Amino acid sequence: MQLAAHELYDLHELIISCVNSITNMAMFKNAVKDPELKAMIEQHFPLHVQDYNMKVEFVAKAEGSTQKLKVPDLNKMLNSYTQSPTNTFPPITPRTDVQQMDDREMATAYLLTLKRAGREYAWAAMEVSNPEIRQFLKDAFTMSCNHAYDVWQWMAKKGYYPIQPAPQSEINTIAGIYNEVKEPALV
Repeated sequence: MQLAAHELYDLHELIISCVNSITNMAMFKNAVKDPELKAMIEQHFPLHVQDYNMKVEFVAKAEGSTQKLKVPDLNKMLNSYTQSPTNTFPPITPRTDVQQMDDREMATAYLLTLKRAGREYAWAAMEVSNPEIRQFLKDAFTMSCNHAYDVWQWMAKKGYYPIQPAPQSEINTIAGIYNEVKEPALV
């Protein structure tokens, strides 16, 4: 596939990012103790491998990739999105001598990897001129976004990611600043 120079370099950065993600996920799925987190990583893993392979195909094959990335649905596991499902929030301190990461550390590392990858996919999608690659990057963004949501919900349930409702007084203040605009008819 003929690529613009910036497309090639964006894909290169995204490929090496996938090498990191897949390598970490391979370790995490073998080291995680929580069965729900383990199942989640195992469910996500093949999609990240497919994502990696598609990027390699865009770079290496004249016809690009013939696959369509399997974009997962957004899983909604929590009952409230403004209130933590637990009142217990275990403290955390960086460890300076680590032989093995715990589940919280692996979930945090995975979540931060997904967030960073999502930002990179979104940015690259806005820059790519090839419509096939642009659609792939948009799908990869959605995959990363939905996977990050899964991990975040697991962390919230464990008390690792507290959720607090915004105070009503602050909502009222912000809401009072803006007025709706009559929407023009769609053409």
